[in-house]
Amino acid sequence: MKIVTLDGDTLPLPIPQPDWCDEWVYRGSTGPDELTDALRGATVAITNKVQLRADVLKDLPDLRYICVAATGYDCVDIEACSQQGIAVSNVPGYSTNSVAETVIGNIFALRRHLIEYRRRSFAEWQSAPHFCIQGPLIRDLQGATLGVFGRGATGRAVAQKAEALGMKVLFAEHKQASQVRDGYTAFDQVLAQSDVISLHCPLTPQTRHLFDAATLSAMKPGALLINSARGPLIDEAALAQALRDGTLGGAALDVLSEEPPRSGSPLLETHLDNLIITPHVAWASEASVENLIQGLNDNLAGWQAGALKNQVNRT
Repeated sequence: MKIVTLDGDTLPLPIPQPDWCDEWVYRGSTGPDELTDALRGATVAITNKVQLRADVLKDLPDLRYICVAATGYDCVDIEACSQQGIAVSNVPGYSTNSVAETVIGNIFALRRHLIEYRRRSFAEWQSAPHFCIQGPLIRDLQGATLGVFGRGATGRAVAQKAEALGMKVLFAEHKQASQVRDGYTAFDQVLAQSDVISLHCPLTPQTRHLFDAATLSAMKPGALLINSARGPLIDEAALAQALRDGTLGGAALDVLSEEPPRSGSPLLETHLDNLIITPHVAWASEASVENLIQGLNDNLAGWQAGALKNQVNRT
């Protein structure tokens, strides 16, 4: 039994080797040109973000199971795995609270302009004429409207926390939906009414660049955009322009279209106090990491026992 972890360095804690595994290969990272050799003879692959596509999978006849060390599994070609009889599992819900708290923290930071006021404390307060420095208008969360795009576990958790703070929550219907489901609000209405929009939808061909120049211009003037889902949901050039123009009040992003952003990003060049960018760490609270490791252990044990857990494809 050979199990290969492809990008173990993306996890703060190592995955422990199961007792029943006699060949355990734990790689910190694996490049695209190394994949076939790294997985040759492997029965199980563990990946976080390393992509496993059809062109690689076809050369791995021994591979029977892929365990994704995350909730999102768009790094794996699910259809190709089903055709080859390779089962795929993920770890759902392990970071729901961590991501939801990050979203709420970012809303506080942007609505109350914490970054700008921190900067001005060091730069101006000693020579200020009064006891306080007046700057951009501070806005409370209570009474504001939050638009949530995606009603999975994380979207619901964000909504629950927002409502506890006195915010009104709208769940957005799909952009091209012919009917609005119960409990949802039409896409365009959410754009127009929300003081804050938080993205929690999966990345699909339909949601790629869901927030482009046209969508951003339809948002409520001065609204905030929060993305802790997938970077390509947003057209980064259009968002950078909207922030520079002052069309939006601010943005907080834990994800970018390219990670790491080796080719750069127009957002990384936008040095604004109302833009928060963090390196895909919203998920990584101490409790979430523990949940993830336990979930991986459970998935591996389930596969070994012939009782698959959290399978996301048909085999």
